[in-house]
Amino acid sequence: MEKKHDFTQGPILPALLKFAIPVLLALLLQTMYGAVDLQVVGMFGTAADISAVSTGSQLMQTVTIVVTGLSMGVTVLLGQRIGEGRPEEAGKAVGGGICLFSVVALLMTAILLATAPQLAVLMHAPTDAFSGTVTYLRICSSGALFIVAYNLLGSIFRGLGDSRMPLITVTIACVCNIAGDLLLVGGFGLGVAGAAIATVLAQAVSVVLSLLIIRRRSLPFIMKREDIRFDKTVIGRIVKLGSPVALQDLLVNISFLVIIAIANHMGTIPSAGVGVAEKLCGFVMMVPSAYGQSMTAFVAQNVGASREDRARRVLLYGVLSSLAAGLVMCWGTFFHGDVLTGIFAKDTEVIAAAAEYLKAYAIDCLLTSFLFCFIGYFNGHGRTLFVMAQGMIGALGVRLPMAFLMSRAFPESLFHLGLSTPASTAVQITLCILVFLRSKHRQAESAAT
Repeated sequence: MEKKHDFTQGPILPALLKFAIPVLLALLLQTMYGAVDLQVVGMFGTAADISAVSTGSQLMQTVTIVVTGLSMGVTVLLGQRIGEGRPEEAGKAVGGGICLFSVVALLMTAILLATAPQLAVLMHAPTDAFSGTVTYLRICSSGALFIVAYNLLGSIFRGLGDSRMPLITVTIACVCNIAGDLLLVGGFGLGVAGAAIATVLAQAVSVVLSLLIIRRRSLPFIMKREDIRFDKTVIGRIVKLGSPVALQDLLVNISFLVIIAIANHMGTIPSAGVGVAEKLCGFVMMVPSAYGQSMTAFVAQNVGASREDRARRVLLYGVLSSLAAGLVMCWGTFFHGDVLTGIFAKDTEVIAAAAEYLKAYAIDCLLTSFLFCFIGYFNGHGRTLFVMAQGMIGALGVRLPMAFLMSRAFPESLFHLGLSTPASTAVQITLCILVFLRSKHRQAESAAT
């Protein structure tokens, strides 16, 4: 059992940084895992290969995000049962989760295999990248069972309060994927197909090794063979807990898929450029994401201890320290985007297109320092419905309309297309500030009475 961190006393900033660094490390490995395919294909393939992997991986990421969001139901339900000292009920939660996600895996496989060409059309995959996109989707969908199992295992261990095991599984998958990409894409020249095969094999190896490790460990729940069944109550609870998270993440990711589809419609070079830039943005956004997750834990403990004043100071320290890192990333992406994108591509036209798109994202580096800390703050208060609402408003109400507007007003400019993201973030920050001030005013009124 890991030692509980007490965030309700002592200096805030050192404790915040100490907690955020391991979270950042896990996010780094996850982002590397997703970016390796594109980097290796960029080294050994063509612009069409880059576009195919970019479009295909974004579609698979969307599906995976839904699975990850839904698996949050397992995390919460399992954590509740463990906290209540009911190991048998915890075992039923795991058993119900296994049944539910087995069905999810089968549905994923069947739907993606059948609709891969239609999805490529929907994403406006360029003509020379169309077949590669379909190939990538079909190979990855054939390994949907491992993708689902990989995320289910992570959700179970997060519910147990074990952050070490998910980090191990991410590390295993990342190492295997890098080795597989270098061998299949670089060594055997399999291109897009090699990148997809490496992804599936990496997750399969990770799942198998994780299960072997689990068998050697004593777990704080009791699961019998009869617990692995379709219990309507258990599965219904998992779906109820996980669906809001899955819905928000799905809609937000769809908004980015639409932007990629717009870039695909602009041609192969813009498509590849935006694909490379979006992968790089995954690294750029790691720091604010780590702060957002860390802020949730800090604020939740202080709210539980009735230390609202300290919770607000945590928000202030988080914003200021995250902003310091944001300034560095803003400078790098705006002035040296070509150097950064050169890591993922060798085509000079693709590099130039990605660098232009990144100039808009440089603005977002500053804004997300505020947004992600606010999101963590509200999550810590349990105000997840508001967090979901502001995310949907930003994605559907601002990002998508502005992306369409910019693509028509400036049809040759990836910079203007990219401005849709910081515009969305600015609106979301405004909503967060208004709700924060309103909550603060209500608390002041309650204290006065």
